[in-house]
Parts: sequence; structure tokens; C-alpha cells
Amino acid sequence: MNIRKSTPDDIGLILSMYDHSRKVMREDGNMTQWVGYPTTADIEEDIERGVSYIIEECRGVQGRAGGGGTFALVPGEDPTYAYIDHGHWIDERTPYATLHRLAALPGTSGIANVAFRYAKEHFDHLRVDTHHDNMPMSHILEKEGFVYCGIIYMPDGAPRDAYEWWRYDSVPADLKEYVETEIIPRHKHYDAAHRPDHIRRVIARTMMQQQTPTAYIAAALHDIGICEGREVHHLASGRIIRADKNLRRWFTEEEIETIAQAAEDHRASATTAPRSLLGCILSEADRDIEPETIVRRTVEYGLSHYPELDLEGHWNRTLEHLHEKYAEGGYLKLWMEDSPNAAPLADLRALIRDEGRLRAMFEKLMQTLK
Repeated sequence: MNIRKSTPDDIGLILSMYDHSRKVMREDGNMTQWVGYPTTADIEEDIERGVSYIIEECRGVQGRAGGGGTFALVPGEDPTYAYIDHGHWIDERTPYATLHRLAALPGTSGIANVAFRYAKEHFDHLRVDTHHDNMPMSHILEKEGFVYCGIIYMPDGAPRDAYEWWRYDSVPADLKEYVETEIIPRHKHYDAAHRPDHIRRVIARTMMQQQTPTAYIAAALHDIGICEGREVHHLASGRIIRADKNLRRWFTEEEIETIAQAAEDHRASATTAPRSLLGCILSEADRDIEPETIVRRTVEYGLSHYPELDLEGHWNRTLEHLHEKYAEGGYLKLWMEDSPNAAPLADLRALIRDEGRLRAMFEKLMQTLK
């Protein structure tokens, strides 16, 4: 395949790609994305800025030759990403590029993989957003190692799911493959708080603090013991890590013990500090404190484990859990100075004190999740 920058002569071709991709979205049940967008003016602006690309010589392209796909790759801060709701960007310090307006001609496959590979070859930090109903793209983003971060809003107020990716050059490719094919898929069957999106987010937050293969695998395996029950999963994770013969391909026995201890020490209810710096980093990374996410997971857990409770019963259980764990005097502790969780925890505690606002959020979640 060949990737080149678009020219004004490609505008008609790009519009036909957008038309086809819009049709595919509608067939997949995504009825509201790309309504009256992208326009010819959007393409012209992309070309003028030098951020529009054509993918040529794609196998399976039908119709006009010489261009199977298109995308925009825009370096620099995106104003749309300045505010993020129901979450937060993990890395707000380093420059990034944004991938937009990915489309293809009929009969073309693999365009997204080509575009993402090109973007990753040229940038170490990427962001992208997609419509919540665009399930094929969400699946591709997960496979490409992007981490869900929250919701951003288009200029017209329409919400979009926002994702982020970093290059982990310090991690061997075969170790990444092991994690992606053998470890993360196991979490698809766990509860909502321990699914693949949580593992990817903990990996990203851990690697922001320590870019090492040891940190990477500790984050990937910290919840692997959830299969033995939530109450003992940290201890089970340590035991599973020590017994994993595959890890000997990359780590010494001493490193494996440090990884296992970090997993054992990460639990929020721990009353003593982790035994290592890696344990502290992993513990902080696992405490992904975003107020609405915390409340939602609390409600989800209650609905799953206590279906016999009525509305007031769930409210009292939610309130009790939030006070026990997160309020002033709660058992959750932050183990690092200048913790990235300090400000979000303060916001969550303010929400817990404001029972009127908390109750409104709770009732909205109950209506949505039931």
C-alpha cells in the first residue's frame, strides 16, 4: 500500500469514500454519525493544512483505481478535546496528534489498520474519538491498544467517546503480544470494574509513571486473580503471577516476585503501604478516581449482587459504600506524594457531601442501568 497526502484533485474521490462509509454506518445501526459531515469545505481545509491522506493500491478496491481509503492526521492540540466529561485524559503533558475522518471505498478492507499503523509510525501519542454507536470502530480501537478516557463534545454538542494511545518502546513486542492475546481477553468475562478497558487504563496510567516492561506486566496482571473472587483477587493474582512460566521468558525470579507483590499490594482496602515503588505506582494507577464512574460502578455492583433490594435499599447501600471507602476517614489511601488522584478524590468527596446532587446522579443511573 502507498500513503500520500491528498490534493485538490482527490476531493471527489474522498467525498465518495465518505458516502460509502456513511452508508456502512447506517447499515450497522449508527444513524446519527456524519449527518451533513464531513463537507467539501472540511476536505479542502484538511488538504490546505497538509493533514489529509489517501491510501492507494489497496487489495479488493472496486471502482476507481488509485485510492482505497482516506484519513486526516492532525498534529497539535484539538480544541474539541479541551474538555472531557465522565473521565479524563491520562496524559495531558506531551504533544499528540488526532486521527479523524477515516473512510474507504466499497470493497476495501483493512483501511483502519493501515491508517493507525501510519499514525503510530509518525507519532508517539495519539487521540481519537468515535460515535458511541460506531461499534466496529470501538472494536478496532481496542485491538489497536487505545484506552477509553471519557466523553468529549462536538461543536454542535454531540457526544463522542474519546480514546488515547501511547508508544511503549520499552516493552518487547512479544511481551505485548502475550498480554494482548493471552491476558487481556480473560477480563472480558469479569465484572464491569475489571474488564479489558480497566486493564488498559491501568497499564497506561502505570506506564506514565514508569516506562519499563516490569511496570507494564504488573499492570496487565494485577487483577488476573479476580476469577477466584473479588475479596481475595489480589492474593490470587500474586499466586498466578508466580506460577506463570511464560513470564520467565522476559523476567528474572526477583523481578517476578516484585511484580507479584505489587499485585498483592494494590488493593484499595490495604492498610499498609505497598512494599515497593512499583507497588505504589500500581496502587495509584488502579485508583482511577472519576466521580461519576465511581458512583456508576457502585450502583452496577449493587444491581448485580443485591437484585432483591428496592430503590431505597440500593441508595443506602451506595451511600454506605461511598462513605466507607472514599469519604474523609474512608479506608482508601493515596500512597504517593503529588498523587494524580488527589484532585479527583477531593471532587468525589465534595459530591459525597452534597447528597442532593449525589441522589440525582444515583437515580439517573438506576434508570439507565436497570
